[in-house]
Amino acid sequence: MGQMKKHKRRTPAPEIREAAKTTSGALLLNADNWRIWCGEGYTPLYEVPEVRACIDTVADLVSSMTIHLLRKTPTGDERVINDLSRKIDIEPSLYMNRKQWIYNIVNTMLSEGDGNQITLPIYAQDGYLLDLKPLRPSETILQEDGDYYVVRWRNKVLRPDEVLHFAHRPDPERPWKGTGLRVSLSGLVNCITQANTTKKALLESPAPSLIVSVDGMSADFTSPEGREMLTREYIDTQRDGRPWMLPAEIMKVESVKPLSIADLAIKDTLELDKRSVAALIGVPAFLIGVGSYNRDEYESFITTRIMSIAQTLQQELTSKLLWSPDLFFRFSPRSLYAYKLPELISAGAAMVERQAMRRNEWRDWLGLPPDAEMDEIIALENYIPADRLGDQKKLLPEGGDE
Repeated sequence: MGQMKKHKRRTPAPEIREAAKTTSGALLLNADNWRIWCGEGYTPLYEVPEVRACIDTVADLVSSMTIHLLRKTPTGDERVINDLSRKIDIEPSLYMNRKQWIYNIVNTMLSEGDGNQITLPIYAQDGYLLDLKPLRPSETILQEDGDYYVVRWRNKVLRPDEVLHFAHRPDPERPWKGTGLRVSLSGLVNCITQANTTKKALLESPAPSLIVSVDGMSADFTSPEGREMLTREYIDTQRDGRPWMLPAEIMKVESVKPLSIADLAIKDTLELDKRSVAALIGVPAFLIGVGSYNRDEYESFITTRIMSIAQTLQQELTSKLLWSPDLFFRFSPRSLYAYKLPELISAGAAMVERQAMRRNEWRDWLGLPPDAEMDEIIALENYIPADRLGDQKKLLPEGGDE
């Protein structure tokens, strides 16, 4: 398994071991424990539907990109296909494929991990990579150690170079630690939760749509039994679709408009808060049901937000798993863009005509299998090397030799 990084476990320094022993106790809580300590009213930030939709969108897109192992060469970056590239792109974990593994990392960074996710590489005795094990955020603590830090996991103390530490939005005071989204989103989430609660209450207990005016001097209206009799006699006993026959001198029925969600501007408030949540997480609002699809906005989202998170992952993988300075990992975003078939055909045709692509590569863009007769580079007759422009027949003097 060439190109795999060999690893030798280091023993933590004595001062780090002592720091771990003397560190004050910490209580590790997951969402279930939070409910026990804080009561049933507690809702984790990442379980709010609007926040959950944004995080799921980001995690799904990042995990959908293939991971390429590349080598730098004088003529450009070349893709390397070996056991290591397969390990990272297909089966990084013993129990998860690449899609699940990357999704877990991004989801933990943006929700449960407070901006941090720790993965433990596991090596065989000969130094080859066996597994990349994601650690539970409820079992890990990032402990400051002077200008640096260590990772406490269960009863072990791990150095930063022994783990893969993916950090989102670094803390200015501790740049090695991520901060996550909780502080920025907490106020907006409270507004959304309250608006949803009001909406639910209106739907469950709507205001009455009818008001019945009854002559207060009527003898039948003076007692509860009489009012019940009037209701049963003139209102409850009517069949659907039949008009009511009411004595004009006893009661008068008017329709009224109940208090609605529109009257309270809940719809506008929810849309505004959803847009704000989407903006803070960096997701287009139309992906969580607000507004209409915009292709330019979606592609900008892929180029900026999605690729920014992918950069964090690929640089950590490169720095911790590879020894060779010529090798590096890179996520490929081409499958995420919303290409249309005519655009792929036009772009491929231009590349083929200029000898920048083989026709079989063009067919691969379109999802077609390779053709044995389309592996040659073709060009129009007028396309010649720049140093031979003066050799064209039309530029030779009349009667001159070719």
